[in-house]
Amino acid sequence: MSAPKYARIAITLPPDDLAAADRLAAAHDRSRSWIVAEALRQYVARSDSLAALGASRHAQVVRDLQHTAEARIRDAEQREVLSVDPEHAVSLETPLRFASYDEFAAWRRTLPSR
Repeated sequence: MSAPKYARIAITLPPDDLAAADRLAAAHDRSRSWIVAEALRQYVARSDSLAALGASRHAQVVRDLQHTAEARIRDAEQREVLSVDPEHAVSLETPLRFASYDEFAAWRRTLPSR
């Protein structure tokens, strides 16, 4: 397998962004170019995944992200998209946290099946 081909480009960055890229490069033992290329790859992947949602769903995601998690759940309940069993409701003020998937799975098994 041959090495990938690269193209040399010139970019201009604000000093703070360049310093941040250099810190990341040093922390991850990578080149500055790798850091910039990885940032671009992640940006493109995120943009592609949002585009795949479709315009209507993307707009809904943007609207949802403007509200707290609690507000989104209350909205979904009002629209009857989601119902919460009051007997097993969890306070939204303190989110559940699990140290591992196994811990989550054990907790999930305690809930009644639907």
